[in-house]
Amino acid sequence: MLGVALMGAAVLPACADELPTFQLTFKPDGTFEPARLEVPAGRFKIELTNDSNEPVEFESIPLRKEKVLGPGVKSFVVITISRPGEYPFFDDFHQSVKGTLVVTPKD
Repeated sequence: MLGVALMGAAVLPACADELPTFQLTFKPDGTFEPARLEVPAGRFKIELTNDSNEPVEFESIPLRKEKVLGPGVKSFVVITISRPGEYPFFDDFHQSVKGTLVVTPKD
């Protein structure tokens, strides 16, 4: 039984690596790159990079996601969303910095 559980655990990281992955960077000038990120509906990963010298926080209220990154830190969030549309996100530490996640219908 333990062997089966361990085999299942070994499969989980491989599945996470297969997710469609998109990049979002917090720039030193206080902007996102890209400010408008287009993704297909479904489950996907956004790799976050903080290129600034200050802590930042990716936050989206409609997506119910948030992630704090220190200066120079890289991390990620996994999002599952089936409804196409535009979903705002922002840097909670610098609330004037805003972006949009554009979810397109899945092919």
